[in-house]
Amino acid sequence: MSFQGWLPEAHEFYVGLMADNSKTYWDAHRDVYDKAVRAPMQELLDELAPEFGEGKIFRPYRDVRFSRDKTPYKTAIGATLAEGGYVQFSTDGLSAGCGIYHMAADQLDRHRAAVADDASGGRLAGLVAAVRARGVEIAAHDTLKTAPRGYPKDHPRIELLRHKGLITWRQWPTGAWLSQPAAKDRVVEFLRESAPIRDWLDRHVGPSTLPEDRRR
Repeated sequence: MSFQGWLPEAHEFYVGLMADNSKTYWDAHRDVYDKAVRAPMQELLDELAPEFGEGKIFRPYRDVRFSRDKTPYKTAIGATLAEGGYVQFSTDGLSAGCGIYHMAADQLDRHRAAVADDASGGRLAGLVAAVRARGVEIAAHDTLKTAPRGYPKDHPRIELLRHKGLITWRQWPTGAWLSQPAAKDRVVEFLRESAPIRDWLDRHVGPSTLPEDRRR
């Protein structure tokens, strides 16, 4: 089937889950999740795949091993795209992101060196200004309170140097538009707007080459 948007039942499912995050609620409403929440996300990913890469939906179960919050289920459905995109649906509406949210140590070193360089860093600053002018946010997993070691506090691109990741992000609040096929158009427009920054990250940062246990 083609993507038709998320019907109100999807929103209602998460409203209920937020009120009763339990296996009892989940089991009683699993069919609603499958049909009203997960199925539209898969249809959206299938339509985005030719331009933005194959999509993968995250498991709905939370990893509570190291969390104080032991509620078992996520209150949003999220998915990644092979070309670096992220899509999320929740009671807050629809969100999309693109980039590297949490950089490993080697990625962070390359990122800071590229930001500090006048040519590559100046190019990134221009790209960031351009997407912000169109209402796109710039975010990261974490941001240092001061300059990273070895970089001056008055560096002209200190904001970007302090970021420990770099993503573009946009959120659209819940509304009737979410129940229409055209909801996909917002995601497509955002991902296309984000492509220059994604390409900058691919060129200057790239994937981590560190073993998993040394990436933090």
